[in-house]
Amino acid sequence: MQISEFIVPSAELLADRGSKHLTNVREITNECWTNSEAFLNPSSGSSSRSGPRLQPDFGFGFDRDAFNSEQLQKLQPFLGDLLTDYSLFAVTYQMYFPFLTCEVNSGDEELDVADRKNAYAQSVALRGLYWLFKLVGRENELHRETSSFSISHNDKNFVFVPSGEGDQRWKAYKFVKNVYDLWLPSHLKQVGSAVDMFRADLDIRAFNLPKSDESSDSDLDSMASGLSGKIESYGIVEAKQTHSLPTNQFVSPEATTKCFHSKGSALS
Repeated sequence: MQISEFIVPSAELLADRGSKHLTNVREITNECWTNSEAFLNPSSGSSSRSGPRLQPDFGFGFDRDAFNSEQLQKLQPFLGDLLTDYSLFAVTYQMYFPFLTCEVNSGDEELDVADRKNAYAQSVALRGLYWLFKLVGRENELHRETSSFSISHNDKNFVFVPSGEGDQRWKAYKFVKNVYDLWLPSHLKQVGSAVDMFRADLDIRAFNLPKSDESSDSDLDSMASGLSGKIESYGIVEAKQTHSLPTNQFVSPEATTKCFHSKGSALS
């Protein structure tokens, strides 16, 4: 049995079970983000190392089918050939604009490593989202808004016990479920409206998009904010649930959550 399914429910499984609004979510497991632009990629001659290629334990973004043919045509100049090119908007051939990542490690010290991996992944995700809105003059809409999420957890406290923790047992599960049900539909609508503003005859050469060798460590700090906190510190976990929870008597492992916010003024 996988621990993570009790903390970060599978969007694709929920879609198969009737959550139709999740049919446009692409879910990948331990898959390299082969199409994402490297966030840290020093120029030639530098002694610094390139940033590692991202490979979250779990990643969630929008499937290609979440966009209609006209929107895909408008995105195409920024996607290139997804078999060979890198993109700010697509991290794999089928996953665009990631919004949730999950890293799993064992032991207390390794949880900090998971947090750092998530922070790096979210920096890449938010950079793409920021440039999408900047290109249509709407980047201020992202300022201080929650635009992405991450979950870090370990397996240290995983046990099956008789019920005794009340609704505390499903804090992480409820949080992610509400991200799917309450936050995600409006986020997709917002992303789609930005894509709709692209002209069909858009010339990508007219935009001063960031190059891989222009990124620096300072970019990482400016792209995301927030420290790991207890799940209950975020109000979305208490929002109305439209679907029943699993019936297993389960106490979830220690988990931390990050809500990532775009800082419009820092990113410009």
